[in-house]
Amino acid sequence: MVELRILATVAGVALVTVTLLSAIRTFVLPRAAPVRISRAVFLMIRQVMEAIAPPSGPYERRDRVLAMLSPLALLTMPVVWLVLILAGFTGIWFGAGVDHLDQALAHSSASLTTLGFASPANTPEVLIATTEAVIGLGLVALLISYLPTIYAAFSRRERNVALLETAADSPPSPLALITRYHRIRGLDRLEELYQSWIPWFADVEESHTSIAALVFFRSPEPQRSWVTAVGCILDSAALTDSTLDIPRSPEPQLCLRTGFMALRRIAATFALPNPSDPSPGDPISITREEYDALCDQLAQAGVPLKPDREQAWRDFAGWRVNYDEVLRRLAGLCAAPVAMWSSDRMVPYHPPPLFVRRMRTS
Repeated sequence: MVELRILATVAGVALVTVTLLSAIRTFVLPRAAPVRISRAVFLMIRQVMEAIAPPSGPYERRDRVLAMLSPLALLTMPVVWLVLILAGFTGIWFGAGVDHLDQALAHSSASLTTLGFASPANTPEVLIATTEAVIGLGLVALLISYLPTIYAAFSRRERNVALLETAADSPPSPLALITRYHRIRGLDRLEELYQSWIPWFADVEESHTSIAALVFFRSPEPQRSWVTAVGCILDSAALTDSTLDIPRSPEPQLCLRTGFMALRRIAATFALPNPSDPSPGDPISITREEYDALCDQLAQAGVPLKPDREQAWRDFAGWRVNYDEVLRRLAGLCAAPVAMWSSDRMVPYHPPPLFVRRMRTS
C-alpha cells in the first residue's frame, strides 16, 4: 500500500507539472514551443468542425463553423487543464493518506473549486488544499488576463487586411491592386503601401508564433483572410520589383523578405513543410501562361511593363519561390477563401501524429 501511495503521489505531481508547463508555454512563454495538450484540444475540435462542415460543402457554412474554432479551443483549454489538475491532485491526496480514491477525488474537487465541502485534517493537507486552490484560480485568471492581449493582436492584424480591400477587392488580387493604384494614386505610391506592411509582418510573426491560436482567428468578413491578404501583397511586391517599368526602390524587396521570413516561421510553428533556402529556378505553382495573362491585363489597363518579359518572368519566379509553398500550405491550414494565386491552389492540411517531436504549436 505504501508503494501504491508513493506511485500515486509521483504520478500526480508529474501530471500537475506537465499541465502547468502547458499553460505557461501556451500563454506566457514569448516564443513558439511544443504544447501537446493544447494541440490535442485544437485538433479534436477541428476534427469535429471538419465533420460538421467538410471542405466539399458550401464555403459560407464552412467559414461560419470554423470561425468558432479558436474561441471554443481557448475556452476548452482551461477546462482540460483543470480536469488534469483535478486528476493530479487526486493522486497527491491519496498519497498523503486519504483512505480511498473517491475520498481523494472529493478532497481534490473541494480544493480546486474552493467550495470547502471536504476540510483538511492537518497541516500537510492544508498546504495541499491551498496549493491546489491557487493553481485552479491561477489557470482561470491566466486565460482571462490574456484574452485582451489576443484580441488586441487580432485587431492590429485585421486593420491592414480590411484596408487592403479598398484597393485590392475582396478576395484581394495583385491585378486589382496594381491597376487601381495606377489609376487613382500612381504607381510611385506603392512604396508607401509596402512600407506599411513591413512592421505588420513583424508583428504578425511575433504574435502568431507565441500565441498560435491567432492563426485560426478568421476575419469578420467571410471573403477576407490574413493569408490571402499576405499573398496579394507579396505577389504585388514581386510584380512591382520584377515586371513594372518604374524606378526601382528597396521597399518591395524589403517587404518581400520580411513577408516570406514571417510566413516560414509561422509555418514552422505547425511543422508545415516548406523549403528554407529554395533555388530561384525551382518550380512554382504559377504557370508562365498565368503570368503572361496577368501581364496582358496590366498592359491593357495602361500599366507600364518592362520590355523583356522573359527576364521579368524569371525575376518574378525567383521571388515567388521564396513563399510559394508556405503560402499555399498556410492557406490550407486556415481554410482561407478562394483568392488569386494563393488559396485557389492551397495544399490541404493533414496534421501529423500528436507525438511528432518537431511539431511546435500552442
